[in-house]
Amino acid sequence: MSDATEPWLIVGLGNPGPEYAANRHNVGFMVADLLAERIGGKFKRAQKAQAQVVEGRMGPPGPANRRVILAKPMSYMNLSGGPVTALRDFYKVPTDHIVAIHDELDIDFGALRLKLGGGDNGHNGLKSMTKSMGPDYHRVRFGIGRPPGRMQVADFVLKDFSSTERKELGYLVDRAADSVECLLAEGLERAQSAYNS
Repeated sequence: MSDATEPWLIVGLGNPGPEYAANRHNVGFMVADLLAERIGGKFKRAQKAQAQVVEGRMGPPGPANRRVILAKPMSYMNLSGGPVTALRDFYKVPTDHIVAIHDELDIDFGALRLKLGGGDNGHNGLKSMTKSMGPDYHRVRFGIGRPPGRMQVADFVLKDFSSTERKELGYLVDRAADSVECLLAEGLERAQSAYNS
């Protein structure tokens, strides 16, 4: 079991490039950007991995203050495992100190679920991470709901949030960022009881 002095690697999953920036599939990037803003950092290219990173500290002063590496893999979503594993090895982060923030089809829009381990539920980013390093990392699952009608899943996740969804998106991204901070400072059970919906 890892101890409180070891760093945390917080990974927002998404696709690089401006054409994907507002897609549902990129909500992990949105949460990572907000967390970077909160710790007063700017993303820079990682030297040892195909990713952008920010290093800093998160949480209240005292024992709950954590050293964190925020990361956005700059591979495409389905290749996320390579950059994440490279960062894990470079920063010597235990797998149970890795948090993947990602979109989740099987949860209603805006709902959150935090968990440790489990399957990939067909999510290509998680599939790639699990293949690279096993399933024992934390997930912050951000609900995007199912595609309407007969729309294909691949088309749905690569579309921008609807205008109705965008009205709430800022608040929901803020709440997801809060849940990550709670997870680090107070542990999974506390974060689940406060944020799982």
